[in-house]
Amino acid sequence: MFGKRSYGVIAVGILLVMTLFLLLFGSRLFTDIEEEAHITQENRIVVGVSQLGSESGWRTANTESVQNAFTQQNGYFLIFHNARQKQENQLKAIRSFISQRVDYIIFSPVVETGWETVLQEAKEAGIPVILMDRKVDVEDESLYVTCVGSDFEEEGEKAGHWLEGELVRQNRSSQSVNIVILAGTEGSSSQIGRSAGFATVADRHGNWNILEEKCAEFTSTKGKEVMKTFLRRYPDIDVVVSQNDDMTFGAIEAIKESGRTVGVNGDVMIISYDALGDALEMVADGTINVDIECNPNQGEYLLEVIDMLEAEEPIEKRYYVEEDVFTIENVTEEVLNGRTY
Repeated sequence: MFGKRSYGVIAVGILLVMTLFLLLFGSRLFTDIEEEAHITQENRIVVGVSQLGSESGWRTANTESVQNAFTQQNGYFLIFHNARQKQENQLKAIRSFISQRVDYIIFSPVVETGWETVLQEAKEAGIPVILMDRKVDVEDESLYVTCVGSDFEEEGEKAGHWLEGELVRQNRSSQSVNIVILAGTEGSSSQIGRSAGFATVADRHGNWNILEEKCAEFTSTKGKEVMKTFLRRYPDIDVVVSQNDDMTFGAIEAIKESGRTVGVNGDVMIISYDALGDALEMVADGTINVDIECNPNQGEYLLEVIDMLEAEEPIEKRYYVEEDVFTIENVTEEVLNGRTY
């Protein structure tokens, strides 16, 4: 067996060999690592994303879509910011992206107005801005390169067209119909578009009575609160138009608690938007009459747009994602099992 002195000699020998190796090769070893890291960072496209918040299941799915698209494996470095539904937070985030000299800025605006100054700053810095999900209201549209999202006005029209057809099917097209609308965040593209689109159809029908439209902030809690108010004010509501599924969930709770029924065989027809997986389950069982899809999977579209910009290919000013209209007739097991959000 080795004695303590023998172990000491061996240890000193190993230390001398390691020191010699580092002296001969260590400098080159660390240089290679640093150079490789530098090259990897240089080859990545840096994207700053300001998400407006996390107020709904739809928004969570939209965020996941973006994060899954702009990965290191795809050649991107993502800087992500949650604005928590405050425009001032988004303005700060965008200015931070500008100061960091990112390659692209993507943001989903809380509201449509108030962006000219910060977008001008991005333009002067030479950083292309892409709008996600929602639009901005600016005189100079060159302040952003393109917008990827939904056609909200068309979504509103789809809801109106469905109601037209349903009333004909029920032989009620000439009867008076009382409608209340749970609206999303006031001034947001989705609220403006869906309200305008539905109104375009409703204005053609003198017997459609829109009793009230009130903001419920795209949340379940506020949806329930506003629906309770509607039920106290208006005893004869025939149709609820709810501009997202989360508000719809709250509204349905309020209606059921009032003793009324909803859906295909109920007292109150429910028109919803988004078509989240949980909502489609309620369409399938007849609780929700119709759900107008708003597709949150926009990451792949954004990725394709930036790839086109990198290749200096011409791009369009607006790209719409594919969307559908869901009723009890077309919500199959295949649709439910294939839902990713």
